[in-house]
Amino acid sequence: MNIAWPYHDKPFLTLPPTGLGGAASDADVTNRKNLLLLVQLRWLAVAGQVLTILVTQYWFAIPLPLAEMAGVVLFLVGLNIFSLLALRGNRRISNAQLFVALIFDMAALTTQLYLSGGVSNPFVSLYLLQITLGAALLAPWSTWLLVVAASACFVFLIFVFQPIAIPRHGGSDFQALHLRGMFICFVLAAGLIVIFMTRINRNLRERDAYLADLRQRSAEEDHIVRMGLLASGAAHELGTPLSTISVILSDWRQMRGVKRNRELSDDVAEMQAQIERCKGIVTGILMSSGQARGEGTIRTTIRRFLDDLVEEWRVSRQPLKLDYSNGFEPDEQIVSDTALKQVIFNVLDNAQEASHDWVGVTVERRDEKLVLSVEDRGPGFDKDILDTLGQPYMSSKGRPGGGLGLFLVFNVVRKLGGDVSARNMAEGARVTLSLPLAALTYGDDREI
Repeated sequence: MNIAWPYHDKPFLTLPPTGLGGAASDADVTNRKNLLLLVQLRWLAVAGQVLTILVTQYWFAIPLPLAEMAGVVLFLVGLNIFSLLALRGNRRISNAQLFVALIFDMAALTTQLYLSGGVSNPFVSLYLLQITLGAALLAPWSTWLLVVAASACFVFLIFVFQPIAIPRHGGSDFQALHLRGMFICFVLAAGLIVIFMTRINRNLRERDAYLADLRQRSAEEDHIVRMGLLASGAAHELGTPLSTISVILSDWRQMRGVKRNRELSDDVAEMQAQIERCKGIVTGILMSSGQARGEGTIRTTIRRFLDDLVEEWRVSRQPLKLDYSNGFEPDEQIVSDTALKQVIFNVLDNAQEASHDWVGVTVERRDEKLVLSVEDRGPGFDKDILDTLGQPYMSSKGRPGGGLGLFLVFNVVRKLGGDVSARNMAEGARVTLSLPLAALTYGDDREI
């Protein structure tokens, strides 16, 4: 295989399928993940409150208003069910919704503290946990509103609360219970902060990576547009001189001196054939750039499309040996795609350049995907450019413009929602294109 393809001793999947069109914004995806974290935290809060109420009521024999406190727990359960239903739908999750969710949690905590001693309850410091979560999840303005709300609740609990009767078996009972409660609250808050802040930071890193990937793809697509404009302009410019040369060669073939010289006549005929091939390439460039679509699309099947493609490549490139196996069953109707055809040609050309003696092509169907593998018996992939696989002008061929073919292969396959994998074999290398059938059938009107 051409050494413009990097190599690795294991399969290297480079392009995960992505569906950018119609997907939710990345900010919404992050907010949905963060709301799910709040739901999980709320389940822990429900379990913790139930356990604390039971231990306080029956272990320490401290009477609590069980009915009212159970009502708060049921409210949190209902709020969680509502949040899960919201996550199942396609509605966007905004910063305001996250803020309201935290306000509800703060209201539930305030109610429980009101029913169990106010600020004298050691669990009053859980307000700091909610503020910490707000600082990580919310916009600055809503975080400060959360701070104001928590401060107001704290002040409210100083003056308004339901006292609890603590059995006294010694002078230090209240202080001992308070210290134990503060320790439990500290451990609980510290553990939850570490767990959920770690997960929130992971969500933020995933968002940043996603945005960086979008910026990279935008730059690559801009590069492709400029390349397409350049190719289209070059095709227009080449059309006239190619037509002129074709006319001159046709006139030469009619000259008496050329007709008498069989060798010269054959050379002129070969030159004319190559000119016609160049004109066909120019026409193909114009068609793929959208400037000659008046001829209409060509509907075919996957088997026929690939059979004709491989046969055309065999005739034009004339490899010493080509092993071709088309096991795609059952067949599917598709629209013949010039860009996809050029992608497969690029892969085959790379294989032939690396392995003049033998090229193998295998086609199969895996579920709802077309899988095309191209093998060679060349030196394998160049490990030095493994990290730049699919980037423009990243090639070890040592010639200007090297690597553009691979760059186009990756981008066209990605546009179709497929992926490209490359690996070294015991002898040579294998490149595999995997394409979803939904992107190839003529029911899917698309532009590459």
